[in-house]
Amino acid sequence: MAIKPIPNESELIKQVACGSERAFTKLFDAYYRQLGEYVVRLTESVELAEEIVQDVFIKIWTKRECLTEIDNFSYYLFIISRNQTYNFLRKKASERVRQLAWEKQFEEEIYELDQVSTEESYRIQIDKAINKLPPQQQKVYLLSRNERLKYEDIAAVLNISAETVKKHMKLALRAIKNSISLENNDVIVLILLTPLIFK
Repeated sequence: MAIKPIPNESELIKQVACGSERAFTKLFDAYYRQLGEYVVRLTESVELAEEIVQDVFIKIWTKRECLTEIDNFSYYLFIISRNQTYNFLRKKASERVRQLAWEKQFEEEIYELDQVSTEESYRIQIDKAINKLPPQQQKVYLLSRNERLKYEDIAAVLNISAETVKKHMKLALRAIKNSISLENNDVIVLILLTPLIFK
């Protein structure tokens, strides 16, 4: 499914990026039903679709300052809606598994809390390293990791070639790894930096 762009989309996006609630409402009204129909087909639930589409638009509003960096908004909207839906479905499917496994994990709780603390410290270091990346490398990295976009999707959003995306990603990963003190925890860093996408 492709989201049909509206005629005055680029102007509305500029206004939304500047904080215009009126422009955001127009964007919302223009795309809400299209996204809702798509998500309903995936979830087979109007209630879940409403929740997911609302989450998508909340995300767009809270990150509105970055909208002007996106060259193909309707395509971007479709991709994040799809990913949000798949994430939600995966989460629901795993809830039952986690519930059954809880008792077995209880005895290891203290150990796992220690591991979370270690992981969090590395996440903080990674976030600092990401903030130091050049702008284009940072965009590519965040679209890949936060939005879980494939290289081809990132190329379409940023209007660059997939090879350029690949190059920026390689440089970003190298810069992040070089800025982190790996010590004896190479595996943790490797896990945190491994893409959750299929190229």
